[in-house]
Amino acid sequence: MAAPYTGQAFPPLKNDLLLRAAAGEKTERVPVWAMRQAGRYLPEFHEVRSKHDFFEVCQTPELACEITLQPIRRLDLDAAIIFSDILVIPQAVGMKVEMVPGKGPTFDDPLKTPDDMKNLKKDVNVYETLNYVFEAITLTRHKLEGKVPLIGFSGAPWTLMAYMIEGGGSNTFSKAKKWLYVHPEESHQLLQLLTDIIVQYLVGQVQAGAQILQLFESHAGCLGPGNFSKFALPCIKQISKRIKEELSVRGIKPVPMIIFAKDAHFALEELGESGYEVVALDWTVKPKHARRLAPNVTLQGNLDPCALYASEEEISKMTKEMLKNFGTQKYIANLGHGMYPDHNPDHLAAFINSVHRHSEQMNQGL
Repeated sequence: MAAPYTGQAFPPLKNDLLLRAAAGEKTERVPVWAMRQAGRYLPEFHEVRSKHDFFEVCQTPELACEITLQPIRRLDLDAAIIFSDILVIPQAVGMKVEMVPGKGPTFDDPLKTPDDMKNLKKDVNVYETLNYVFEAITLTRHKLEGKVPLIGFSGAPWTLMAYMIEGGGSNTFSKAKKWLYVHPEESHQLLQLLTDIIVQYLVGQVQAGAQILQLFESHAGCLGPGNFSKFALPCIKQISKRIKEELSVRGIKPVPMIIFAKDAHFALEELGESGYEVVALDWTVKPKHARRLAPNVTLQGNLDPCALYASEEEISKMTKEMLKNFGTQKYIANLGHGMYPDHNPDHLAAFINSVHRHSEQMNQGL
């Protein structure tokens, strides 16, 4: 099956703040979006989920499109991010994953030894296996009517490997880390398999209409500097390089890319030189420290998600302080991680509106 995007005309983009900020161009205000902005904190999301399984929503383009658009209708966001999940890639290689209420992602039969890798599909055709994501992206681009850019994404290899071995979430991911020490060669083989699929998957998302990409290395913090540099960073760098090359070969202008390696404060300098236009930060990183270590890229982040539990007045104050520390250029405002299920949508609105208001005033010298 061919890629769904064949050069078709999408509606013209009306708000390009995010793309300009990602490119390091001057912006009149700071663009803002929120990780997990499409999802579980919105009552309209729960209305859809009450009738459909989580992965059924991901695998049904019309439903994924609807969930993607819900926060755009409600909030003054500067980007939409396609509703999907990083674990569609483990599903594509043949693993069974379910989203269990109160527990989160759960693998029916995780990898226990390297011998289990023989059961994984090695020749994944993303245009067949993950075509539902591409269809959702193309549909959403049209339904957005050019209001804001559409972000595509994938989990990064180490994070996917960690889930595939651990079988779900973990505080330590010790089973997965054990592989790095006991089975380093097989670990590299698994990471390369995932890297190859991710490259084709993200290229396919751009062909389908994604205008910017984010790679989620959500469990980078489980690795120390040594293992991050040995196992995670080479894959991260390879992904950005190969995607840009493959898009160029296809005659498609490469899109900006964001790397979010949560808790990888020890690798800011390396991430700033890894081929991504934007480095996203969690809330534990000092903005000025990140600017010093990664001066040549746009930064994204990094309000503590729990700050949205504060009053709207306090959210405004914290947002203003965050903007002062980052500056208003080469910057995309966001949370330091995703929205939580019990967040009040009005408090996210307060954050978004504060970013716009304060950054405009700062740019005007007020």
